[in-house]
Amino acid sequence: MPRQHPSLIAAFLLDMRPEEAFVLFTPLGEREWAEGWDPVFPAEPDDDSAPGTVFESRPHGHSPHGATWIVVDREPGRRIRYARVIPGRNAGTVTVSLGAVGDRTAVTVAYDLTALTPEGRTELDAFAAAYPAFIDEWRRAILRVRPGPPGRRPV
Repeated sequence: MPRQHPSLIAAFLLDMRPEEAFVLFTPLGEREWAEGWDPVFPAEPDDDSAPGTVFESRPHGHSPHGATWIVVDREPGRRIRYARVIPGRNAGTVTVSLGAVGDRTAVTVAYDLTALTPEGRTELDAFAAAYPAFIDEWRRAILRVRPGPPGRRPV
């Protein structure tokens, strides 16, 4: 029987304010730093981070599978939460929370996923084992496109 993994949570710092960081975690904003990420919307949204917005992702650098995503809720500058379904693999939520740390942002990323099949369970076990490195790659990818102020030590 497939089981749900406990919450997978990891955090990192960005050298920008939460209001600036928020856009990087919206469906369209993620294109700036996530290799191969190119969301497809069934209807062009007025605001891609509005709750109820539906889009699909194709296989890309962070996932070998396509997925259907729905924006569940958001607090601009603080949090965005998605429901994500990879048919025949897994389903659950992805939450990105932002908090001010001086003039920087603490980014916390939580995946709460349930395996839908035995194959999905095997994939989730591997995903859980690699999760810290997966989220660290987010940090490194963002720093490549948004390195922060000159002379400041990278976070």
